[in-house]
Amino acid sequence: MTGTDHAGPRSDVGVDESDSQPADPIERALESLRAGEPVLVHDAADREGETDLIYHADAVTDDAVGRLRNDAGGLICVAFAHEVAEAFGLPFYTEAVDHPATAGHDLGYDERSSFSLTVNHRDTYTGITDTDRSLTIRSLGDAAANPGETTFSEEFRVPGHVHLLKAAPDLLAQREGHTELGVALADAADLSPAVVVCEMLDDETGEALSPDDARAYATRHDFSYLEGRDILERLG
Repeated sequence: MTGTDHAGPRSDVGVDESDSQPADPIERALESLRAGEPVLVHDAADREGETDLIYHADAVTDDAVGRLRNDAGGLICVAFAHEVAEAFGLPFYTEAVDHPATAGHDLGYDERSSFSLTVNHRDTYTGITDTDRSLTIRSLGDAAANPGETTFSEEFRVPGHVHLLKAAPDLLAQREGHTELGVALADAADLSPAVVVCEMLDDETGEALSPDDARAYATRHDFSYLEGRDILERLG
């Protein structure tokens, strides 16, 4: 991906809106999420060392899924606040599956994974197309805004093509992954606690996109870029 974007023409390429953006990086990121724009978040060099492209779930159109596929390239996931996942009865995946492979994890960067189930909206066909995934993701965002009014099993089916993530109960005080960082940003922006996170990969090396290249991508598209430590200092 270094030096190249693969999502095709975008209306925001070359648009300079810096004069209208707040100087504070956190505030600019919150405004971006409220406006339906993505933000880039690098967790930490001594953690995953990855930058995720993050949208609020409500804002994920077909084009947004295309950007996540082409410009990010990692796994497209929806992260829920812990209490929302609990309201939907969503377990951590390792607790839901009775198989020896779920035991003895040594992740290196954390004590456990935040993965839950995989889902499709019941109105999708295969679930994998940009249209299908955007419908599933936006519907998950709607459900997160009113969890008490959603019967999860009536609206979504398992397995599917959108991976769900379940944030730690105490959010950033307990875990500092992209799941928690993204949900914390949504909460600070007064948005429902459901965000899409997708790792940015380098097409040349196959590794995580470097922070320098992630910043360059953000600059080219006039997107916000944040370091995890900045979010932790302000919102942790």
